[in-house]
Amino acid sequence: MKQCPKCHHTYSDVNLNFCLEDGEMLTAFAAEPPPARYADDPPTMVMDPSRVTNPSNWPNTPPASGWQQQSPVPYQQQGFAPYGVQMSPSQTLAVVSLGLGIGSVTIGWCCYLGVLLAPAAMITGFIALSQIKNDPDRYTGRGFAIGGIATGAVYFALFIVFIIIWGAISLAN
Repeated sequence: MKQCPKCHHTYSDVNLNFCLEDGEMLTAFAAEPPPARYADDPPTMVMDPSRVTNPSNWPNTPPASGWQQQSPVPYQQQGFAPYGVQMSPSQTLAVVSLGLGIGSVTIGWCCYLGVLLAPAAMITGFIALSQIKNDPDRYTGRGFAIGGIATGAVYFALFIVFIIIWGAISLAN
């Protein structure tokens, strides 16, 4: 039910929002009071003794002062050896050689890009092998370097076969 706050006229139509007498906006009106929110509310209990959070019967101790200098004791420094940091060997050129070789064989046929990638793979592979031979503690990756040289050579071999076949076909026509 709804009721007009001005003339106190009640309406039972729930879809009606304004009073038909004076045009005032209707408010919700309940004929009976709403039931209690919680019927099983526990009773409120008050604690008898008050809670003491900061007891006052602590023993008296002198207040802590700032930094107190201790008597000078000779400090004996022990010699610590630094940890042996071992650098991992570099295999950068060998990996670059292999990457260029794989690139020459796979995407090298597009616009003859392999003509640039294959020699670069072979050159970096030979440089990497030279570095590995001269300083094996500092440089590694011999297999990568050989793989780069091999893939660059495979591209050149396939390219030469392609040129020979293409030339033979063009001469036959």
